[in-house]
Amino acid sequence: MYRRLVILSAIIVTALTGLVWLGYHSIRIRSKGLEGARIGEFAAAAEQIRQDVKRKLDEFMQREQNRPYTDYQYYYVAENVAPGRQQMPVLRSPLAGRLYNDLAYGNFQIEPDGKIVTPYYREETQSAEKDKFFSEVKLHTDNIERNLLPVLASTSGVFRLPSNDLGIASKEQGKLGDVSKRSTGEEKAGGKQALKGEVSRAKEYTIESLKQDSKQTQVLEQPRSVVASNTAQSVRQQDTTADAEQEATQVEEQTQTSVSRPSDEIQQQQERQGQEAANINEEQALTAQGGTQQVQAETVQIRIEPFVPLVIPGGDSGQSIFGGQVFLLRHVQIEDKHLLQGFQLNEKKLIEEVEESAGRAISTREHMNFELPQIKEVQAKETATKAGEVAYTAILDFGFGDLVLNLIETDPGWINNRIDRLRNWYFGIITIVLLAVTLALASLWRNARAQLKLSQKKDDFISAVSHELRTPLTSIRMYSEMLEKDWVKTEDKRGEYYKNMRQESERLSRLIENVLDFSRIQKGRKKYTFNAGDINRCVSEVVEMMRPYASQNGFSIKTDFGQLGQTTFDKDAVTQIVVNLLDNAIKYARDAGDKTITVRTRCDEQFIQIEVEDHGPGVPHLQRKKIFEEFYRSGAEATRETTGTGLGLALVKKFAQAHNGFVEIITAKPTGAIFRVALSAQK
Repeated sequence: MYRRLVILSAIIVTALTGLVWLGYHSIRIRSKGLEGARIGEFAAAAEQIRQDVKRKLDEFMQREQNRPYTDYQYYYVAENVAPGRQQMPVLRSPLAGRLYNDLAYGNFQIEPDGKIVTPYYREETQSAEKDKFFSEVKLHTDNIERNLLPVLASTSGVFRLPSNDLGIASKEQGKLGDVSKRSTGEEKAGGKQALKGEVSRAKEYTIESLKQDSKQTQVLEQPRSVVASNTAQSVRQQDTTADAEQEATQVEEQTQTSVSRPSDEIQQQQERQGQEAANINEEQALTAQGGTQQVQAETVQIRIEPFVPLVIPGGDSGQSIFGGQVFLLRHVQIEDKHLLQGFQLNEKKLIEEVEESAGRAISTREHMNFELPQIKEVQAKETATKAGEVAYTAILDFGFGDLVLNLIETDPGWINNRIDRLRNWYFGIITIVLLAVTLALASLWRNARAQLKLSQKKDDFISAVSHELRTPLTSIRMYSEMLEKDWVKTEDKRGEYYKNMRQESERLSRLIENVLDFSRIQKGRKKYTFNAGDINRCVSEVVEMMRPYASQNGFSIKTDFGQLGQTTFDKDAVTQIVVNLLDNAIKYARDAGDKTITVRTRCDEQFIQIEVEDHGPGVPHLQRKKIFEEFYRSGAEATRETTGTGLGLALVKKFAQAHNGFVEIITAKPTGAIFRVALSAQK
């Protein structure tokens, strides 16, 4: 049996060890899963930012690509405003008065001879230098002349975009190619390698909205009269006639004061002034041509190519996130006339758009923030971002340069905290399981030992019962044979033999009754009959019945009964209690010097007490609880000198408990033991 327990315990311990290892491994996998999921959140946020920024840039570039080429002039003639008229109205450019237009800064047009035309003012206007707005426009045009024009390719004195699609010679293209390569190629590659070396969780996100390589060239057709008028308006910016100069000066003055007027009123006034100036100029032009000649009806084809980004040094390149000034230019061809139109990228507005998209992306995600480390102002935010750590880096690639966006984990320890809580829960559960298994194994081993002990006790019980049954039966058989064969000659001897036979029969009856009572109690079939009566009388009858047996063994029984009155009890159970206690005293006090056994009864408010006192060796304290266990007998069965089955005192305890009482052992003086049985007083 112990071998089976050892094998079972080994299996359970092995299973628990595997469970602990598997749980710990699962927690590690869970930790990595949370980290991967968190990186996925950062990647999803970066992708959302990329899509949002791309959408904004796509919309912006679509608007700018569809912008009429005439918007880049100071005046323009609107197509189909007054069809059929020889004198068409001249309108002010819608870009007038606004140097900033969303992501575009300072729209301009480069004439074939390198002349810079803007929709903001005419260069010969003397009052322009006195206004802050026009001073800023002047600085912008100076920047174009000083930094942009030198890197543009020029063929036969005509400035064009340095693009293979335009058929520019490679020799002329080399100047810009070197600059572009240096600003958007080498620096870009080097920056990415350095960044990826520092941050392992970095990914490039391409946003090529500003680099419309796949955008097709627009081919428009306009009436020759409209095209000629617009071309004339461009030329008239250098006209020095007195009438035109006076009219243009009036328009300039109205433009300069337009900041404080409603936009609709300003536009209407500009349109009226432009129309009047156009009528005057148109009449002069028609008069010079004969006055009555009709405008030609043929059309002119206009070719407008997509915008091309250029990154050039100079100017405020040191403040640029792309390592240089970013210009977006497009080539416009009107018959044999080639124009360059474009604007400078408003990097400040671009950064604001990226920050707005980033703020929207992280607003729905916990413990997440962002920063743009390339921005100089980020130094002022360091105190706010040092609380977290860079968890993911999105490199926004615009095709000509990168913008690094760091996504920050504001609570770097939240995953560890969650894993720690999970680990604590796991180890708490494992501890409970281990404790339960340990208790179960301990209980199993204890039960196994108890079963073995019980089995041993049962074997001893069978041996004791066999001995106890054999002894009285042998005596009865011997006396009965002697009487049957008439070997006893005197009446006194016959009376003695009959008496011995009766005593042995009573002894045998007590033994059998104990066994039967124990069997009934174990099976739950023991029935008690509680009736009102006098316990003293019941105890007295038992004492008188046991006196001959006590006298035969050299003992005398004394009684000391208290006033009990009538109470409810089971007579058979009380009888069995007194018989078993007297029999136990006679067996274990046979070597006592004082062979007096005293039987007492007492009564208090709660219990009726029955005491049996002997003057034998007493009961050791370590055995005072064990002797009330079934089948327990002190000493080894082979060397034991006392008789009995080990059921007497166990039945005493069971009967006392059936009366809602208890049994206890008290040391007698000078020697011996007092067995006290307390029965509930139910009067």
